[in-house]
Amino acid sequence: MIKVGIVGGTGYTGVELLRLLAAHPSIELFVITSRAEAGIAVADIFPNLRGHIALTFTAPDSAAAIAMLAACDLVFFATPNGIAMTQARELLAAGVRLIDLAADFRLKDVDVWQHWYNMQHACPELLPEAVYGLPEVNRAAIRAARLVANPGCYPTAVQLGLLPLIEQGVVDIKHLIANAVSGISGAGRKAEVAALFSERAENFRAYGVPGHRHLPEIMQGLAQAAGQDVGLTFVPHYLPVVRGIHATLYGVVNDKHLDLQEIYEKRYANEPFVDVLPAGAYPETRSVKGANTCRLAVHRPQCGDTVVVLSVIDNLVKGAAGQAVQNMNIMFNLDETAGLNAIALLP
Repeated sequence: MIKVGIVGGTGYTGVELLRLLAAHPSIELFVITSRAEAGIAVADIFPNLRGHIALTFTAPDSAAAIAMLAACDLVFFATPNGIAMTQARELLAAGVRLIDLAADFRLKDVDVWQHWYNMQHACPELLPEAVYGLPEVNRAAIRAARLVANPGCYPTAVQLGLLPLIEQGVVDIKHLIANAVSGISGAGRKAEVAALFSERAENFRAYGVPGHRHLPEIMQGLAQAAGQDVGLTFVPHYLPVVRGIHATLYGVVNDKHLDLQEIYEKRYANEPFVDVLPAGAYPETRSVKGANTCRLAVHRPQCGDTVVVLSVIDNLVKGAAGQAVQNMNIMFNLDETAGLNAIALLP
């Protein structure tokens, strides 16, 4: 059994990680930390886990938590940005492998990271080693990694949607557009006025148009696929639902006679968590709710040179905790789908 610890088990990604790991056949949950909920049973905070997880939350800076985390085979950080980087060096030195669900290790350029996250990076020497955990791109590197940077939710949906076009060199990479909407849980489990039901319900709006923290992450991944810099306009939006991301992606293809459906089907033919829908289909966020699946559809309106790709994921699963478990499975040579075979919830 793989001995697993979780730092920060009370946020939305933390509890989703607990839900998935509780049913995983090859892991032992060893320690779960929370500063605010230390000493409280996990099931008292999250009753859906009653009968599945018997642990209590441990204060992250306690001697017991530090020793238990160092004794783990793998530690997940389901914490806000800026936490994992303060503990990564010591845990790696203890032989622990790490998966960070926040953004501390996603960007390779420390100056770019510090610009977008407005803080000094605590261990920039680890950035070159960190493997970006998008399995559909970096599976081999993930398998050998000590430190995996789990992708963000928007970047997962956008990159999976655009990668086939960029890899095949069939789209104008200087003029890409991504309009993406996210459920409220994407903002995290915190009390603030903007996240109140009466503020978000029956409303739809854009935000972060001048620049969003996920923009450099998306551009880094697309540039790697293209072998050169890309031009991307990324506009995120709030969607008044709890879970789900829907990304509508636009590009101009250089050949109107391309079989785009074939390109997508061939690219993802052997990917267990990417589902390319039949031509003319429209993926729905509810079709991936609770599942570690990205569903894609590709369209070419009026048979012109504009391609429209529709990409949907559950922001808490394929966009966070599910992808983290997928990465864990790869790192420990388990069946990549282990613990992740849940069917999406309908209605």
